[in-house]
Amino acid sequence: QVQPVESGGGLVQAGDSLRLSCAASGRTFSSYNMGWFRQAPGKEREFVAAMGWRGGTTYFADSVKGRFTISRDTAENTVYLQMNSLKPEDTAVYYCAAGRVLGVSRHHYDYWGQGTQVTVSS
Repeated sequence: QVQPVESGGGLVQAGDSLRLSCAASGRTFSSYNMGWFRQAPGKEREFVAAMGWRGGTTYFADSVKGRFTISRDTAENTVYLQMNSLKPEDTAVYYCAAGRVLGVSRHHYDYWGQGTQVTVSS
């Protein structure tokens, strides 16, 4: 099993950058695909970015393409979400997830973190 734990959220201004980290416990971390999702108040949880377990394949939501990047450090069992040019509409709780299937649906992921709040002020 893998237990993701997110960190790095906070309050920033529009245009700022923020890097989220997801530390995943478990010896099999390197064999899991990792995804980031977010949920704004009153909205459904939505896909943000994902990376395959080999690190070569990545997916991004259209709303974050060109602004967000995803990377992983297998030696540190950590996945990162670098968020640049943040907008107020990026405000949400961001969740890290691990799964055996790489995809953009939350149903592809089996293990979820508790989330970290990102607030972008205008």
